Amino acid sequence: MRFVPGTIALLSVLLVGYLYSSTVDTARSLSPQGCRMSYMYPSYVLQSEFDVTWTPLAKRYSLWLYREVDGHGQGWEATHVSNGVPVLFIPGNAGSSRQVRSIASSAVRQYYDAPHSVAAEFKTRAAHLKPLDFFAVEFNEDLSAFHGPTLEAQTAYTARAIAYILSLYPSGTSVIVLGHSMGGIVATALLSDSDIGTKIAAILTMSTPHTLPPARFDARVDALYARNAGVLHSDRTPIVSLCGGATDMMIPSEACVLPLPALAHAELPFRRTVFSSALEGAWTGVGHQEMVWCHQVRWRVARAALELGAADTPAGRGLVLDRWLRDGHALPRPLPLPDAHDATALGPPERLPAEMHLVLRQPRGARTYLLPLPAANTNTSAKFVLLVAQGSIGPVGPQKAPPLKVEVFKCGGLGVDEVRCSALEPDVLKLMPSPVLGRPFPIPKEGSDESEGIVLFEAHVPLGGTAKWVGVRMEGGEGAGWITGGFVGDEPFTSSVGTLQLLLGRVSVPLADLGALRASFEFPNLVSNTLVVYRLTPHHRISEKPCADPLLAPLLVHTSHPSETHYFPLTVLPTHRILLHTHAAAPHIRSQNTVPPGLRFIVYSSGSLGCKSDLVGFALSIDWPATLGRWASRYFTVLPTWAIGVVAVILFQAWGSEVNRPTPIPTVPESLASFTGKPLRRLLLCSVALSVVPLPENFYLGNRGEPLFFAIAPLLLLISTGFVCLSWWVLQALIWPLGRLGRTGFRRRREETSVLRSTVISMGLIFLLIFLFVPWQVAFLGFWIIHLYNCAASQVHTAHIASIPDTVAIPLLRREGETTADEPRRPARPPAHIGNNHNHSMHLLLLMTWLLPLAAPVLVVWVRTLAVAGLTTPFDGDHFFLSAAPFLVLVDFASWTNGPLFERQSFERIFPVRWAFAGLAAAAFLVGSRKAYFVFDVAKVAVGLAVFIKIGPRYWGRRSWSPA
Repeated sequence: MRFVPGTIALLSVLLVGYLYSSTVDTARSLSPQGCRMSYMYPSYVLQSEFDVTWTPLAKRYSLWLYREVDGHGQGWEATHVSNGVPVLFIPGNAGSSRQVRSIASSAVRQYYDAPHSVAAEFKTRAAHLKPLDFFAVEFNEDLSAFHGPTLEAQTAYTARAIAYILSLYPSGTSVIVLGHSMGGIVATALLSDSDIGTKIAAILTMSTPHTLPPARFDARVDALYARNAGVLHSDRTPIVSLCGGATDMMIPSEACVLPLPALAHAELPFRRTVFSSALEGAWTGVGHQEMVWCHQVRWRVARAALELGAADTPAGRGLVLDRWLRDGHALPRPLPLPDAHDATALGPPERLPAEMHLVLRQPRGARTYLLPLPAANTNTSAKFVLLVAQGSIGPVGPQKAPPLKVEVFKCGGLGVDEVRCSALEPDVLKLMPSPVLGRPFPIPKEGSDESEGIVLFEAHVPLGGTAKWVGVRMEGGEGAGWITGGFVGDEPFTSSVGTLQLLLGRVSVPLADLGALRASFEFPNLVSNTLVVYRLTPHHRISEKPCADPLLAPLLVHTSHPSETHYFPLTVLPTHRILLHTHAAAPHIRSQNTVPPGLRFIVYSSGSLGCKSDLVGFALSIDWPATLGRWASRYFTVLPTWAIGVVAVILFQAWGSEVNRPTPIPTVPESLASFTGKPLRRLLLCSVALSVVPLPENFYLGNRGEPLFFAIAPLLLLISTGFVCLSWWVLQALIWPLGRLGRTGFRRRREETSVLRSTVISMGLIFLLIFLFVPWQVAFLGFWIIHLYNCAASQVHTAHIASIPDTVAIPLLRREGETTADEPRRPARPPAHIGNNHNHSMHLLLLMTWLLPLAAPVLVVWVRTLAVAGLTTPFDGDHFFLSAAPFLVLVDFASWTNGPLFERQSFERIFPVRWAFAGLAAAAFLVGSRKAYFVFDVAKVAVGLAVFIKIGPRYWGRRSWSPA
């Protein structure tokens, strides 16, 4: 069985390598990025007057004002700030104030067309629209995602920064807040301040994990998130969350979705989540860092901020945000509908034959077309679809408004000359992309051209009433673009295929002639979860006369979430994968039931133009590389916590040898070999069983018992076990040189009379250092290093003792005058507890090693803060010295004791202390993936119980041990 740990370790390394490559590939294939680069000429003005008189944190952080300049260093705007609208940018984890430059530059160059010259678009509105003054806080790239006190310090500094900024403006001025990544968490936390929250006009967050912290190693981060959840449900300030989707590899994008407000009345606070793949005019996935400079996103954020300056109510600000940051799922409000009119106003309307689609290439002039309603049979309404390229329908169209304008009416009348029409209100009205045939979508580093976008209009028209036609009125046609529309079937193609069938292989879905404008597909039995990715492969017929130059080639629209839409051209390159995924349901996220279960998508095309579409069907399957990449990106924090669970089970087994004395404590390799046998097989079976139990989202893997994901838990358990085995070899590699250096004997002994005094002094100094300066995690790292050194010494000592031969010396004949003192003596066998102590120490070293990853984030934050800010401010939090006390006593006692390291107490026959490590294992497996910090807390309790019960009396000198 000795080869089994090595095999599992090698398998784990190979699995992690494959999962890593799958995760990296996910960012490229699942939601490709097509961001255009943004350019600017930045300059920054330090706000030196915002000093320690405002906040002590001014020694640690700073505040800057952005100013755009030209190529010669001349400014585009005035140096004073009293006439503009203040905007504050808050960077995120390891972010910089310089990240404000892309959005700030776009705002300047939209408002001005030349230095100090207001653009014509804004000149007529100059009385209401003012230029923006972009401020940015500099946090010196603090690692705020890992440390709650750092987030709280940033919030406190930002609150004072807002107070300072508003002091530069007239009374009553409010500030617009932009937050990137964890900066959005800071921005939301500001709303809980009654003085500052009321002075924030709106909050725009970018790639901010609102519902789930990206690093779950600090309970204070969870506490801050809990406070923010209350703010998000109740505060009136409008908030928009922009999410990059699957392209964002820094945060799980389902955590970027704002929770729905809890209020159930008309006065709901404005909350919007917009995925960049659905953002009108963007239509691309956006990476975490790219969110602040992606041109298709940054100019819309800048324009929304400009327009917010003219809105003075929460409702008005909500309308502005809906106008400039639309995802197409909600109709624009207010939606200006055309008034009722005489259809003959533009000349005699053209009536199309029944069941014929309207198709206009390069429309010119102005005209009205009437499409007759279908005959009323069993249906009470008919679905009308209209597509307009390089034009607009009402307020929806490309940003640079083309001259082609289209209006849609429902019409009735008695004769040709008596046709009266009234506005037809749409169910769907949005701008869709028009992918370039033969090129990937979105085009890398270019994206899609918004001016080529297509306006989609869908509406249900009641049948059996006075309406007889749907009227389509066009004006301003100059020969660019096209218009096509007509009535389509409203019944979706529904398939009963289930997830189990896809596990066994792919399923083919044949299509009839795709000549209609719209065809919808539903697979209600498929699982819709962020942990599964489906692959769609279109099938095309080989035709001698293919459709040439279609207006709109088949375009698949997958709306997986009310805020997330992806567009896939079905005439794609052979190497391109069409991957359908969602962020609607995800691990550890409470489902809001915003979408029906299953997989649904719609295929749009320009309709029949005298030839049949060459799309004859598609195949649907599970894309396992992308799916495994999703598993890895959601559960990477599980590995250290479950590894702690594995070590805890190993400790539980090793300490079980005390029950049947005098069985010695096994070595770590023996424990690993024993664990990878029957115990591991039992744990694997238990992990599968727990995977199908509908536990709440905060427990276990947070997938609420979905059977499809039963394999995730045993896979993670196997990898965690392999990494525990691998870590043991790494420790052995570290111990070997330390042991060589310490052969001269460096184990120390204490006189019993000095134990109490020396212990009190040394522990008091260490605790004082923790209380005043270093976080206890730093002390824990020190204890681990000392224990590693002691284990190396113990290994050398134990090996030396074991090398003494077990022989009996034969006494020599005494000569006259010799004494018995000269007679050789029989070597004494070493006490059994020496080997046991070493094995105990090595097991505990393995446990402390896997606790290090849970303490490492605070260690990194402390070192980073010390390197950047120095001793300007104390390091907040993490100074509870009792957290380090169990490990201090354990490491210290193991370094000098002459007796057994742990002594079994009589009451342990009823409740052995080793069951504390069983509790640690349970905590690691059940809540470790959601609350890693809780696992460390349980580990401190388990080690503390062992120290208090098995070591305590002897450590303080009240009772010494002597060999029997």
